[in-house]
Amino acid sequence: MASIQSISDVLGRFWSEYTTKTPQRLMLIDCYLGYIVLTGVIQFLYCCLVGTFPFNSFLSGFISCIGSFVLAVCLRVQSNPANREQFKGISSQRAFGDFIFAHCILHLVAMNFLG
Repeated sequence: MASIQSISDVLGRFWSEYTTKTPQRLMLIDCYLGYIVLTGVIQFLYCCLVGTFPFNSFLSGFISCIGSFVLAVCLRVQSNPANREQFKGISSQRAFGDFIFAHCILHLVAMNFLG
């Protein structure tokens, strides 16, 4: 019983510090990351339950989710004010531009893979 209370205390403290110390821009990126994970899980469960008949379609969608997640994590790391020292020459606007450009390339490749 004490371990459940300590876990809830840790989670409560994590949530309160996250909401007070994390900038809104990073929270928005975190919501996007959660959406991508949820989409990938739903695609994988659908593939397990229904089957993989159009296998290229499944691979294209799932790889697109993984690529989008990786690109969003890179955007989050570059946009985090705590990491300004590592990314001196990269502004938040440039990081977002790189994110959009890489997303366009990723989705063009994914659409091409569909067949």
